[in-house]
Order: sequence, then structure tokens, then C-alpha cells
Amino acid sequence: MKPGDRQAEILLCVERDGEVSVPDLAARFEVSAETIRRDLAHLAATGALQKVHGGARRARLHVESSFEERISEQAAEKAIIAQKLRGLVSPGDTCFMDTGTTTLVCAQAIADVQDLTVITNSLHIARLIGAGQGRVFLLGGNFAADNDETVGPIALAQIAQFQADYAVIGAAALDLEAGVMDANFEEAAIARAMCAHASKVIVVAGSAKYGKRALHRVCRLEGVDTLVSDKAPGEAFQAALDTAKVKLI
Repeated sequence: MKPGDRQAEILLCVERDGEVSVPDLAARFEVSAETIRRDLAHLAATGALQKVHGGARRARLHVESSFEERISEQAAEKAIIAQKLRGLVSPGDTCFMDTGTTTLVCAQAIADVQDLTVITNSLHIARLIGAGQGRVFLLGGNFAADNDETVGPIALAQIAQFQADYAVIGAAALDLEAGVMDANFEEAAIARAMCAHASKVIVVAGSAKYGKRALHRVCRLEGVDTLVSDKAPGEAFQAALDTAKVKLI
């Protein structure tokens, strides 16, 4: 068995059992304990699991910091993602964009696209698109001042009135099994609704999100058409993307 395949199987064991030991894994895969330790070290480095004495356990759930703190984090990576997304957007397109620091940087990159229509719950994104060449629909609903966004049942009902070419959504975490995840319950609901009313789903997320888990699932990897990131993931995650037929850019 190739290392990438074995590591993917190890993650499935951790997901199922919660915690695994080096001796048990070595016996299961008929390899040395040292080989398993190297596998666990690699997976722990990607954030896919938490390495403990004698084995490993499920990774801790990712909790996001404030919007203002996150906007300055991984700025170079977000700029790379935004430029890659720019190549996917054409004049006349209609898209959803949810609230997030990565989607905000992406909005800056596509604001000059002619006849672009954006439906968003983010005041920041609405201002950018509205000041550019496109048309913007700002969703109503409960106003969340910390992220300058609208959420809740009114916003969800309004999303259902649109059908977009694609949804551009961010992610707090990208997990092999759970897929695209968000740390905020209401934001996850917005992202799910946007995906449900779009012909295609584009996830924009930095490589730091690979292998992490958050509390709320948006969709499994099979629900994603394109993942735009700053760099490629490791073998195990790439194998999961290939199985789910997700195009990586």
C-alpha cells in the first residue's frame, strides 16, 4: 500500500474510533511501528489529527478569531487565491459570495468584471462590488455587527429566490471526511443555502485549512466542484479530492 493510501485509511480509523494506537495500526497495515509513527507525524503536521503518546486522536475543532484579526492573517495566500478566482469569473456571470476574509479579498479581485451580478450577505463585499462594474443584491436579515453581515431566516428565504451560476464560499476548515466546515452556525447555514441555489460550488480556502475540523458542516467534498487554494494539499487529502472529483486550482 502506498503511504498516501495508508494515511487516508489511518484517518478513517481515527474518525471511526476517535483514538488509535501505534501497535494496533502497525498490525492492521502490516508495517513497522516506525512507519506508523512517520505517518502520524505527517498527518499531525497537516492538522488532520492530533498526535498523542503512543498513537493519535481526532484533531481538535478549529475556532476562528475575530473578523478584524483574520483579515490580516495569511494575506499573501489570500491574494494568490483571489487572482486564481479572477481567472474563473467571466462578464455576465451571476454568483453568490458569503461573508469571509478570503471571499472579501476575492471580491476586490473581481469587482472590475463587467456585468457581474453578486448576491451576498456581506456589507463589505456589497460595497466593493457596488463601487465596481457589477450589480449587487444585498441580502436582508439579522445584522451581525462583528462580521458586518446578515444572517438568519430572512436571509435564507431571500437566497432561495435566486439561482446563480456558482457560489463562492469560504471555509473555516477542510476535512477529509466531513468536507467543508464553518465555525459559525448561522454562517454555515448561509453557505449551505447558497450552494443549494447555485449550479456550481467554488470553495476559496487557504492551505492552512487542510485537515482541520470545525463544528458545522457546509457540505462534503462531493458537493464541491472547484477548490481554489494557494497550494496543493498532501497526498491523502489530494486523494480525497480526486475521489470526490473536485477540481483543484
